[in-house]
Amino acid sequence: PRFRTPVRHRGVEGLLLVVHTVAYVGALLLVMSPLKALLFAAVHQGLWGLYMGCSFAPNHKGMPMPTAADELDFLRKQVLTSRNVRGSRLVDLALGGLNYQIEHHLFPNMPRANLRRARPLVRAYCAERGVPYVETGLVESYRQALAHLHEVGRPLRGD
Repeated sequence: PRFRTPVRHRGVEGLLLVVHTVAYVGALLLVMSPLKALLFAAVHQGLWGLYMGCSFAPNHKGMPMPTAADELDFLRKQVLTSRNVRGSRLVDLALGGLNYQIEHHLFPNMPRANLRRARPLVRAYCAERGVPYVETGLVESYRQALAHLHEVGRPLRGD
């Protein structure tokens, strides 16, 4: 049987999603006309999606995509398919700690504040095991991601 992660508080999560949606829509309608509220929500959600895409893309785009034939163990699958984005505490804040993508994948339940502290331990362990640990700066991570997207789009452009 396939492994399934248990969902612990499904009812509470569902209720909180409904409360959030009602509060969001209610707050918008309280201070804006329905048309302005709709426009605001569309722009807000669009910008939020762009921000989230910019937070996730630099960590995975252009990294190897193993197939079942590769038979990677858990460590290699998580480390080889992710890259960390190094930077300051500001980068940590802007990317929500997801710049420590390798540690996040290895320890998904670890509090975000501890990912930075786990990094040297994970790097050392990977070096000891001979597993490449990829880390780059923010601008370089975007350059690599965009270069990868440009390359995979080449057949569609007819280059």
